[in-house]
Amino acid sequence: MKKIEAIIKPFKLDEVKEALHEVGLSGITVTEAKGFGRQKGHTELYRGAEYVVDFLPKVKIEIVLSDDLVERAIEAIQVAAKTGRIGDGKIFVSTVEEAIRIRTGETGDDAI
Repeated sequence: MKKIEAIIKPFKLDEVKEALHEVGLSGITVTEAKGFGRQKGHTELYRGAEYVVDFLPKVKIEIVLSDDLVERAIEAIQVAAKTGRIGDGKIFVSTVEEAIRIRTGETGDDAI
């Protein structure tokens, strides 16, 4: 099993969700996040004062899936989240040792 964590622009969430649904994934976890990478941040003017906005709004998607779906899920996220501009985000893939469904006690792929 693998865990995919994707940091994307908030307005791309619906497109990514639809793309993952088409791949066959129905369960995802979404968290609102703030951060920055190469794009750093920007300055804004508010009531006559200039201030730095260095944490930009992002969305973090987490998916745990079987190994055979990983490549298709990554491709779906890349295509759906890409704008071609700086700040499109990142995808991280890690190995999951175990998954357990609390309600039934199922483990492994059966739990996801």
